[in-house]
Amino acid sequence: MALSLGLTLYNLSNRREQGSAPDRAARPAGRLVWLHAPGQECLRTMQRLAARLWEEDGVHVLLTAPDRSGTPSIETDRRPRPGLIYQPPPTDTLAEARAFLSYWTPEIAIFAEGEIRPALVAEAAQRKLPMMIVGGHQPQFPRDRDGWYPGLMRGVLPLFRHILTVDEPAARAFRKAGAPPLQVEITGRMEEDSAALPCLEAERAALARTLGTRPVWLAASLPEMEETSIIAAHRAALRMAHRLMLIIVPQDPSRADPLARRLEDEEGWSVALRSAEQEPEPETEVYVADSASEYGLWYRLAPITYLGGSLLGQGCGRDPLEPAALGSAIIYGARPGPYGTTFGRLGAARAARAVTSGADLGEALGDLLSPDRTARLAQAAWAVASDGAEVTEKVMTLIRRVLDGEG
Repeated sequence: MALSLGLTLYNLSNRREQGSAPDRAARPAGRLVWLHAPGQECLRTMQRLAARLWEEDGVHVLLTAPDRSGTPSIETDRRPRPGLIYQPPPTDTLAEARAFLSYWTPEIAIFAEGEIRPALVAEAAQRKLPMMIVGGHQPQFPRDRDGWYPGLMRGVLPLFRHILTVDEPAARAFRKAGAPPLQVEITGRMEEDSAALPCLEAERAALARTLGTRPVWLAASLPEMEETSIIAAHRAALRMAHRLMLIIVPQDPSRADPLARRLEDEEGWSVALRSAEQEPEPETEVYVADSASEYGLWYRLAPITYLGGSLLGQGCGRDPLEPAALGSAIIYGARPGPYGTTFGRLGAARAARAVTSGADLGEALGDLLSPDRTARLAQAAWAVASDGAEVTEKVMTLIRRVLDGEG
């Protein structure tokens, strides 16, 4: 009764969202699993799960995920992958839920983190579609669906066969919200799709020979407002390591040329500009690059990475697991942007160095110039970037049971 009342109020409140039918990709023939990633941070986890379903079981996967949340600086890997179809999530109305499920006809639905879409979940339950939650943090309705819907959360959570949470506080949150205790299990985090970005090995080897034993650090996706802080930190660190070189990749590629000219002409730095095909010479103090496609190269060359946007900008502009996966120690500011959970994991593992100001950044950089400290931080970060394989295996087993008609 409570579910019926809450769902009725929820659906009435969402009538304004109904509009023209969205464009949908062609549905492939055969079996289909639906995965839903409500945010950027769980997208890589679901991509890894999708890859295994296709590679090991030959099952097509529909992955719904929102766009970049209006943050152009956030890089999201949505390149075409075999067996994987990307689509925006359906509007959570009764009409769209019916149209979406009728069109895609998935055999199972897996939701990450704990975002509950009541209209979709209720319609899926009516069709006896098996559902589960993985990587659960806490149950919540979509952010644009705030309101009072009596008994709705308590009514929809029992419709999930399995709720796998990341830790005990998350499990308590689901049980308190109405999930049956026997359906809630603490498993930890799932394995993530590799964040190790590629590079041309010949290019890496050539630059590594050029740099030799010089210490190097990287400022990745650097916004203009943080340039002064980064240069000040570099100047302070040069007092301890006079051969230190800074690689800057501006957040806006068009900033590369004017930044290089300012540093050289107005501040007297020895600068090389990648886009002008200039190579770093022994006297080069700052190397300015402007290609976002070469981050795999820079992370491999720089033992230390500062993630731009996290100190004074709008939030971190690169996924911190990118440098972590390639053994680069991470420094970041107090503005994580959409990667708060990831930075929380790195912080708990003592796998990244947090700073609160430009002065702190210089001090942290100087501290990490010690190779043993850099290595410890990088190793811990790599461990965070590569865990969760056992949890993914468990999810795969549960999915296979459903597909085989056993669960």
